[in-house]
Amino acid sequence: MSEVKKEILGRIAFVYILMGAFSLVIIFQIIKLQFFERDVLLKQMYKSTYKKVIIPAIRGDIISSDNKILATSIPYYDIYIDFRANGLTKELFLKNLDSLSICLSKLFPEKSKNEYKQILLRGYNRGYRYFNLFKKISFDHYKLLKNFPLFRLGQNKSGFIAEKKYYRSKLFGDLASRTVGYTTANNINVGLEGACNSYLRGKNGIKLLQKLPGNIWVPVSSENNIEPQDGFDVVTTIDLDIQDIANEALYKALELNNADYGCAIVMEVKTGKIKAIVNLEKDTISGAYTEKYNYAIGQRIEPGSTFKLFSLMCALEEGVVKITDTINTGNGEINYFGIKMKDSKEGGYGKISVAEVFAYSSNVGISKIIYDNFAQNPKQFISRLYAIKLHEKLGLDIKGEATPLIKDPSDTTWYGTSLPWISIGYEIKLTPLQILSYYNAIANDGSLMKPLLIEYLKHKNTIIKKFEPTVLIPSICSENTLTDLKYMLELVVEKGTAKNIQSKLYKIAGKTGTAQIAKGKFGYKDNNSRKSYISSFVGYFPADNPRYSCYVMISNPQKEYYGALVAAPVFKEIADNIYFSKIEFYENFSTNKMLNYISLFTKVNFDDMLKLKKFFNLSINQQIPTQFAIVNCKNNKIIAKPFQIKENKMPDVRGMNIKDALFILNNMGLEVKFRGSGEIINQIPLPNMPVNKNDIVYLELKYL
Repeated sequence: MSEVKKEILGRIAFVYILMGAFSLVIIFQIIKLQFFERDVLLKQMYKSTYKKVIIPAIRGDIISSDNKILATSIPYYDIYIDFRANGLTKELFLKNLDSLSICLSKLFPEKSKNEYKQILLRGYNRGYRYFNLFKKISFDHYKLLKNFPLFRLGQNKSGFIAEKKYYRSKLFGDLASRTVGYTTANNINVGLEGACNSYLRGKNGIKLLQKLPGNIWVPVSSENNIEPQDGFDVVTTIDLDIQDIANEALYKALELNNADYGCAIVMEVKTGKIKAIVNLEKDTISGAYTEKYNYAIGQRIEPGSTFKLFSLMCALEEGVVKITDTINTGNGEINYFGIKMKDSKEGGYGKISVAEVFAYSSNVGISKIIYDNFAQNPKQFISRLYAIKLHEKLGLDIKGEATPLIKDPSDTTWYGTSLPWISIGYEIKLTPLQILSYYNAIANDGSLMKPLLIEYLKHKNTIIKKFEPTVLIPSICSENTLTDLKYMLELVVEKGTAKNIQSKLYKIAGKTGTAQIAKGKFGYKDNNSRKSYISSFVGYFPADNPRYSCYVMISNPQKEYYGALVAAPVFKEIADNIYFSKIEFYENFSTNKMLNYISLFTKVNFDDMLKLKKFFNLSINQQIPTQFAIVNCKNNKIIAKPFQIKENKMPDVRGMNIKDALFILNNMGLEVKFRGSGEIINQIPLPNMPVNKNDIVYLELKYL
């Protein structure tokens, strides 16, 4: 065989061997793909063709007891454009560019037609796949937008992409906002939003999408699809009308007294339901008062004189004193281990009964009762407080409740002065809601109720779960002690420190509180040697058939600081407005009694008069075109005429209540200073005298 032939055969053999080896490799790869990597490749193919997306559940609403939505989830849309969508040709884009820019500028006039045109051109030329055109637009805007030129052609031809999302909206702004609360992505849970998160959030769903030509994803049927379950609505105990009443009254008082912060709480006596809870704090920059922190449940304070109720409760329960006993308060001063304690009245009250000691809020009298009877065994006194669980949390439905501080004689901070100072509300700490709950127990015949913030859960119109009132302690004291305590609380308003808030229409029972604020190393004076105070009032109404209890606290007022002058009028305004607005109080009223109530004021907000027509057969002589009216009740009729307000002239506000007078005078730019409560009987400047913006007006009210 020639060498040439051998060479040819060798080459052919090499080719065959090479082809055989290549075939073996192919066969190996086929076997490998079919039997070893099949599942992995199928998963990769499935992953590129299909995807699962989460369908968020719609968060439930938070609703007031009077069926007004406090917080809800409102849909919004983020709008994107895929400038590389398969159907979006250059010709199609340029054809619609001008008309689209014009439409965008009309719907969103923040930018001109030319600005929108430049934005769209830049996005197209750079080939953005997920260009954000708008964020957080409303559903109404979205409906208009998707029908604009180009966008109406669909996602494949226009690249139009709309992502639906939800944001949480508080429909009444700051009203009860801290109690409504919020949740964050970092699991920070506040208020009802946090406490009820498991109910509100619902369960997300899952949907399978398939990729079609043109990078379009469409939903497909699958057994793995899960429909979302929307969250439950939480119906609260908050009555928005009462919340508004309390918010307005507290806000005005904080402004009037230039205070740091304050809170007001209204509770339904029989059930413990919280009908209003207001927390307002001064913004150091704007000077406005907003809800930032829930002082009502999270702020421990030294209660001051409001604690005297518990001191006397212990003394009465131990049988060491009767309310008819006489206590010698002397000249209003007493020394305990070299530290002087004083009464607010110069010269003291002398010899007065135990009931009067409480009514006049005598520090000397209360401390003598407790120190004289418990100094040898202070544990006996403290154990009484522990027995009614005053040292424990109430166990609220929302987070943030502070733990009370009631010192025990075994504590290292217990001194010889501790017992007398605890008896008048110092060296201990309670939250406003804790104080209110125990006063509410007195109104509720001794039964301590757990404060209730949630009425029930519902889904659409179906009630899922009810939250029933809970009794924490059936009776915090004996029936005899309860009778004595009720009498003394009424005496405070009839002839004691809160006589300025008496009402001719209903009885109020309660207690004033004035407590100095400790300033760390400065004691009860700050580094400017100025004392700061917390002014408070807590009580219930009507005293003879209690429906509501209420606590008001104002921190560091800059003018007056006594609870009777600062906090008690706020309580009275809240009580008056609740009493006026709730038909439950008028069920047994005669027309004459109602007219007598109206006649307490000769100048009123005319809208308030019209409200009464719902409940009584009262005739009003005419519709008043002004907001305020001069009224006179005669022969079962209300005679009304317009109340005149002239520019730069002092109006005649005599016969008006302070709320309406403040509204008128503050709107005129005048600064108001007043004393007392009830009807305005004197004013300076006199009616029709010239006044200018920022002038000071002095008002004297009837009940001092």
